[in-house]
Amino acid sequence: MTEDIWVGSWRPHHPRGPIMALYTSPGPKYMIPGTTGFVKHTPTKPRAPAYSFHGAPMVLADNYSPGPRYSVNPKILRTGKDMGPAYSILGRYQTKTVTTPGPGEYSPEKSIKYVFNSAPSHSISARTKSFRVDSTPGPAAYMLPMVMGPHTVGKVSQPSFSIKGRSKLGGFSQDLHKTPGPAAYRQTDIQVVKYKAPQYTMAARITAVGDKTTKPGPGAHSPEKVTMNKPRAPFLSFGIKHSDYMTPLILDVE
Repeated sequence: MTEDIWVGSWRPHHPRGPIMALYTSPGPKYMIPGTTGFVKHTPTKPRAPAYSFHGAPMVLADNYSPGPRYSVNPKILRTGKDMGPAYSILGRYQTKTVTTPGPGEYSPEKSIKYVFNSAPSHSISARTKSFRVDSTPGPAAYMLPMVMGPHTVGKVSQPSFSIKGRSKLGGFSQDLHKTPGPAAYRQTDIQVVKYKAPQYTMAARITAVGDKTTKPGPGAHSPEKVTMNKPRAPFLSFGIKHSDYMTPLILDVE
């Protein structure tokens, strides 16, 4: 038996799965499309036209076609109804007579302001019945802007000059005595543009803490009358105006 045959340490046995060497084709794993037929034809080869054979159709028992028994309208085509021009004879329609205005009722000359550009215009009419409750301003309350001069609105104006009378300020007849003096001008504080210097204020005299009794002043004392440290008080006397040691001036000469 083959089970008892050993080749060295290996015993031959049936393969557990397909082996590629046992097949001449790509193997059972791949399936190459065929070159015959129409279904699943290989896309790498040209395919010829294929025709199929079908059985004979079932014969209908009755004929459901229109046939000659129907009267088809000749105006009905395969695209629809042929609507050519057609006329019929009917009675006169009953129309309601309406009085319409004639050509003389129109005033085309009054339509100029509606057709062409025109300036705004206002009309003066009678007072309305609701005048007492109507407080809106009238046409006279508005004023159109000037179109001449330097104060035009929405227009470009040329430079304009005006001629005025002689000015009394700076003229030859100006009274210079009425001009303001130096005191009429206010001097700008220098601390506005420079660093501010320290400022001091004078407040009331602060009463010192202590005895509040009345003290004598310097005039209340008489230091010349003090004899406690001297033999007597100093005193003054009137003496001669010359020295005793000087020779007197003698003016009588014999």
